[in-house]
Amino acid sequence: MNGRRPELLIPASNLEVLKVAVMFGADAVYIGGEAFGLRAKAKNFSKDDMAAGIRFAHEHGVRVHVTVNILAHNDDLEGVREYLCELKELKPDALIIADPAIFEMAKEICPDIERHVSTQANNTNYGTYNFWWKQGAKRVVSARELSLKEISEIRKHIPEEMEIESFIHGAMCISYSGRCLLSNFFTGRDANQGACTHPCRWKYAVVEEKRPGQYMPVYENERGTYIFNSKDLCMIEHIPEMVEAGIDSFKIEGRMKTALYVATVARTYRLAIDDYLKDPKLYEEHMLWYLDQISNCTYRQFTTGFYFGKPDETSQIYDSNTYVREYTYLGIIGKESDGRYRIEQRNKFSVGETIEIMKPDGQNIETVVRAIINEDGETQESAPHSKQVLYVELDKKAEKYDILRRAEDIEA
Repeated sequence: MNGRRPELLIPASNLEVLKVAVMFGADAVYIGGEAFGLRAKAKNFSKDDMAAGIRFAHEHGVRVHVTVNILAHNDDLEGVREYLCELKELKPDALIIADPAIFEMAKEICPDIERHVSTQANNTNYGTYNFWWKQGAKRVVSARELSLKEISEIRKHIPEEMEIESFIHGAMCISYSGRCLLSNFFTGRDANQGACTHPCRWKYAVVEEKRPGQYMPVYENERGTYIFNSKDLCMIEHIPEMVEAGIDSFKIEGRMKTALYVATVARTYRLAIDDYLKDPKLYEEHMLWYLDQISNCTYRQFTTGFYFGKPDETSQIYDSNTYVREYTYLGIIGKESDGRYRIEQRNKFSVGETIEIMKPDGQNIETVVRAIINEDGETQESAPHSKQVLYVELDKKAEKYDILRRAEDIEA
């Protein structure tokens, strides 16, 4: 090993998910505000929630990075300036920036907050890394298109104290470093302004102009892709190579994901990284467990992306754009009172049903639902209404921030 201890960087779409990410093993979380990030459709953080999230994370020794990574147009600049002034007061640990104008503003307005250069900036060589270092960047996020060999070469040609952040898990954007025009072309919603509609996941066919309604399927051959639908990145089996390449931060993609997804991925990578750093043999011994656990949340089948060479047709999914789902998210354990746990229910479950308590330490404990009580103190046989606040009695003990889930065997 090269002596670097990698950071595990986890996404969070809202305050609830941030708390789960922190409790399930994140060293740092990255979040977006209500503007100027590339996930406008995510719930994102109000100013008050961001302040609460930063406070909660810092109380647990976890860093918070805030995305300000749109590619700005003229009309955006004044609003960005105002937003950076707000962030100066909130004091996150880092800002993730793609646009040089925003980078310059951040350096002027909040110089004490680290500046990280987003993957959107197309960071593909050590010259680019050194350029950003001279501008005052602490960290650069590597382009998705880089191999581990290239990242290792970058590490050898940049200052030792400069940090490299690279994706280790999550959905793959089909465009070059995330710079996609499809959404804007089809729907008028600009992916580079945070409004992507994900047309790369749509199903396509060819129509001949004079024969409307007669659809001809689009086929794959050795020269091209079946349109754009990539498998998800998963490097759980290649943590040693990621460490040896000199990567400082392992980034999980998914700022629009549920708390169950975040808990599952954070916990699995946390334990895998810790096992490897403790003893590589321990990491190898636990590999089947990691692979089983990482498949317990929604995914599209897995690929290693560009890390071991250019992806080929096996990196694409040809027959559908759907996720595989093996567990359903039911809720997060809140405060306990008289043996009952407060939850904000997310999917239906019933009294007498066997579900699972998912814990940050790797345990998955089967438990039977003994009772469901609503806020009025009335008992219910089931919990059919999403986001209803309930109090549940279980036959096993749970702790605050544990996840409740139910095993499924379906495609969603």
